[in-house]
Amino acid sequence: MKATHKLNLLAVSLVSVLAFTSARSAELTPAETKAIAEEGFIYGLPIVMNYAVMYEYSVDKNSGQYKAPFNQINNEARVFTYKDTSVITPNSDTPYSILWTDLRAEPIVLSVPAVEKSRYFSVMLCDGNTYNYGYIGSRATGNEVGDYMVAGPDWKGETPPGIKKVFRSSTQFSAVAYRTQLFNPEDMPNVVKIQAGYKVQPLSQYLKQPAPPAAPAVDFPKINKEMVKTGFFDYLAFALQFAPAEAQEKEIREKLARLGVEAGKKFDLAALSQVQKAAVVAGMKEGEAKIKQ
Repeated sequence: MKATHKLNLLAVSLVSVLAFTSARSAELTPAETKAIAEEGFIYGLPIVMNYAVMYEYSVDKNSGQYKAPFNQINNEARVFTYKDTSVITPNSDTPYSILWTDLRAEPIVLSVPAVEKSRYFSVMLCDGNTYNYGYIGSRATGNEVGDYMVAGPDWKGETPPGIKKVFRSSTQFSAVAYRTQLFNPEDMPNVVKIQAGYKVQPLSQYLKQPAPPAAPAVDFPKINKEMVKTGFFDYLAFALQFAPAEAQEKEIREKLARLGVEAGKKFDLAALSQVQKAAVVAGMKEGEAKIKQ
């Protein structure tokens, strides 16, 4: 009986949420709907594209581009080619090491080895909004050995002892791309040795402390180029739950909410009238055209 009661309450809550969303979207004129869809597409495209790469790299083991689970580094003892399709125009003279961090439970510590001064290397930190929010390496921090911490938007605390610098991601999932210079084909063993010195560990492990409770499991929705065409705002709503709105984003988030696109909630396209649906499609096309200009 209790289980049935809980299910009934859940159903009532879901209906109430959808009804509220429908009421708000019904208030929008076709012109307003189109304008929000256009602005929302421009705002959300990098976020959705980033999610697609994350899904291929760290979620879907059958993607053909899979690298490693979250918080585990994958070293590539090769240069990228035209077959590496997840990211546009990767470097072909710096073998990559790829890491996708899940920062929800605790920060992650990145340790780099000493690298000879004649060799360039870099560690690029890129959040779910596709902002490059920090660099480690030759140009940014030097070629010396060091431990660096990457923290998510919700983490609070002091810089731990031994950490040279703390980098803040604006999202709870963040990509890390390592590039290690390759001088010539015979130099690959030296690159592999450097890559072996790249270490990744949770902060609790680094400090030799008990680990905090694990973050909840996530049901990541499958994504590909075709699915994005019909489910763009669904994917955007999903990704936004891991990206707390910053001050400059509040206005567009409020506009998207009027359309029914809210962080962590299902976008109910069926709640829109046929005229509004057409306006959404038209707005997305306008947004795409502006991006291509």
